[in-house]
Amino acid sequence: MVQDEIVRELADLRERVVGVTGGVVAASDGLVVASDSPEIRDQALAALAAASLGLGKRTAAEVSLGPLNEVEIRCQGGHVVVYAVGAEALLAVMGDEGMDGRTLGREARRTIERIGALLEVTPVT
Repeated sequence: MVQDEIVRELADLRERVVGVTGGVVAASDGLVVASDSPEIRDQALAALAAASLGLGKRTAAEVSLGPLNEVEIRCQGGHVVVYAVGAEALLAVMGDEGMDGRTLGREARRTIERIGALLEVTPVT
């Protein structure tokens, strides 16, 4: 099942990047596709991440700095980084204060490509 493969990709990302605590893949409308974050309300995160990504894309277009790469939310206790996965999905990654942002940037791109390929086989509805 594609959802199980996506959960494995999220778990692999958590293992490869120091400080990553979980992740959620959602449709661009905020509906959860897969989650590796048992301690958060994944549906709420997915909806908020979709809104954040939409605002980020609009802001990027307004200031004419090129396509949006990511939206990062820095908090006292850690980070949430939201990435587009194609035109129809997103990846939200949570991390603690010690999260390795440089490694996340590199590894998230690889994860996004693999998740995007999985979603092409079974599109997000």
